Amino acid sequence: MKREHRYASWGAHAFAVVLVLGAVLPFVWMLLSSFKTAPELNGADKQLLPASLYLGNYEKLADTNFFSYFLNSVVVAAGTTTIALLLAILAGYGFARFTFVGNRGMLLIVVAAQMFPAIMLAIPLFTTIKVLGLLDSLLGLILVYTSFALPFCIWLMRNYFLAVPVETEEAALIDGCTRGKALWRVVLPPALPGVMAAAVFTIINAWEEFLYANTFIDTDAKRTLSVGINSLLGEFTTDWGRMLAAGVLVMIPVLVIFGYLQRYVTEIAGGGVKG
Repeated sequence: MKREHRYASWGAHAFAVVLVLGAVLPFVWMLLSSFKTAPELNGADKQLLPASLYLGNYEKLADTNFFSYFLNSVVVAAGTTTIALLLAILAGYGFARFTFVGNRGMLLIVVAAQMFPAIMLAIPLFTTIKVLGLLDSLLGLILVYTSFALPFCIWLMRNYFLAVPVETEEAALIDGCTRGKALWRVVLPPALPGVMAAAVFTIINAWEEFLYANTFIDTDAKRTLSVGINSLLGEFTTDWGRMLAAGVLVMIPVLVIFGYLQRYVTEIAGGGVKG
């Protein structure tokens, strides 16, 4: 039995290693290839590893609006995350702590809003943003992304607030705290993993979204990374070295943020959220 258990354990570990390699190797290849010259990528001198640390692909990005695209994506992701978290904390707290007519129905509507495909809402959102005069603006894009992030964030924060004992909050209110101070000092700290998980979800979605950024933004200087990098594709030829270098730079912020906050995300997978 012990031998069978050992073999099963080895098999599970080997399978996990294969999955990890399958996920990591494309990124490793992209990183290595971003330092290759054009002949090493496309010519007869194709090599697995770059012959030298060629930085020309990264220097070519300076001749484009890549860094403007990067800054726009940072602004959009930061703005979306800030607004979405603020609204989700307040709404999630309201759903968790207060009973009112239509509470369950409204919560179901919030969750159901997450189920609509993005393409189906493109025209209504385009019309709304146009009426508000926010077409071709980063603010309009932030509001659109916030509307998509809110349903999940509200549901997540509500479940985390439900896991915080009501008695601790009542004790703070008896001691003279206002409702707002009790939320900030007593309820929110234990729910911090939920806040961080919602932040990861919102940042990644805002960082990589393409459809609405391509539909609502016309000015090249206001494009985000997903649309901006797509514009680097040539009609007849494409500088793949430059594209790979752009991909590496796009990937770094996401890896850093997710690496720092991933412990909060694993708490959800491990059953840290009360249903």
